[in-house]
Amino acid sequence: MEIKRNATRPVSIGDIIVGDFNPIAVQSMTATKTQDIDATVAQAEAYRGAGAGVVRIAVDSPKDAAALAEIRSQTKANLAVDLQENFRLAEAVAPYVDKIRYNPGHLYHHQRSKPWQDKVRFIIDQALEHDCAIRIGVNCGSVDPDKKERYDPSDSITPMLESALEHCEFVDSLGFTRYVVSLKDSDPQKVIEVNTKFAERRPDVPLHLGVTEAGMPPEGVIKTRIAFEQLIGRGIGDTVRVSLTLPNDRKPEEIDAGRQIVDDIYAGRVRTVVKLNDKALNIISCPSCSRVENEAFIDLAQQVKQMTEYAKDYDITIAVMGCRVNGPGETDDADLGLWCGPAKVNLKRGPEPLGAFGYDEILPRLQKELDALITVKTAKV
Repeated sequence: MEIKRNATRPVSIGDIIVGDFNPIAVQSMTATKTQDIDATVAQAEAYRGAGAGVVRIAVDSPKDAAALAEIRSQTKANLAVDLQENFRLAEAVAPYVDKIRYNPGHLYHHQRSKPWQDKVRFIIDQALEHDCAIRIGVNCGSVDPDKKERYDPSDSITPMLESALEHCEFVDSLGFTRYVVSLKDSDPQKVIEVNTKFAERRPDVPLHLGVTEAGMPPEGVIKTRIAFEQLIGRGIGDTVRVSLTLPNDRKPEEIDAGRQIVDDIYAGRVRTVVKLNDKALNIISCPSCSRVENEAFIDLAQQVKQMTEYAKDYDITIAVMGCRVNGPGETDDADLGLWCGPAKVNLKRGPEPLGAFGYDEILPRLQKELDALITVKTAKV
């Protein structure tokens, strides 16, 4: 399979370069608690040993930032940091990482009266001072509210695209070009559409590809493969992440899966005729990462998959999310959504909250809601 890569500009991240026809780098995110330094270092090294070009770590507090400094001293991995909702932490983490990721949709959480442009300028200043690359990471469930309000609620693509383009234009205006962009959704077809449109508008910008909340293997790998085949096959994509719901000791499988998909595409071993069945049950679940507040989430995702097997022939989407950062927003588009806190699981029907339930209580309540949905769908047939 002959692939003509997009001629994106080079962006250095530690000792690798993405874009400019360099090999596609595979990366992942640690699922350990950042303040557990030994566990985080071990996982970062496991990723590196599996072939990860970049290892991302979540930092959500000054204590996380302090731990990051020690982690940096103990691993040779190229480190990226996820600022989550707190842009101000860029100053504390920039000296210890090779790339900073910020989400345009999360910039409004802190110092709401401050213009987002001032917040981005602060992040870029830290990147310049400490020799860091930047990822502008746009996610379907956390798009800038101002962008969402301008478009029809059924159009999830345009707000993401406009947000990414707006931030690229602003960062360019600061004279900073050492950045990549990601536009992620849990639907591979939307990932294909939004990344294709972005690449048409900004063919110079390297793209980080991923299907967010892809779920558990093998379905999560298949969803990701569908998106990657159609994008990389068109020359779009410079670094990738496979996001799977896995226990910590299996997380390096994300690197293995990503490398295998890329190798298969270049070898012509593709399944581009494969499409997700839009007439069947679809379970999406986020990757297990350090934002997860209760590791019971991983077992719960497996239990949901098993319990809902009887509904496999119904066009219903169930989302199982592991934290408060993405959970509330990224369950809105699902028929039924669960986002997991430290002690309770929050259940939703679309955007409507149904209450919080204990981990030992949630499955029967979920089944009740699922049965009600099946009844409604059966009555419409």
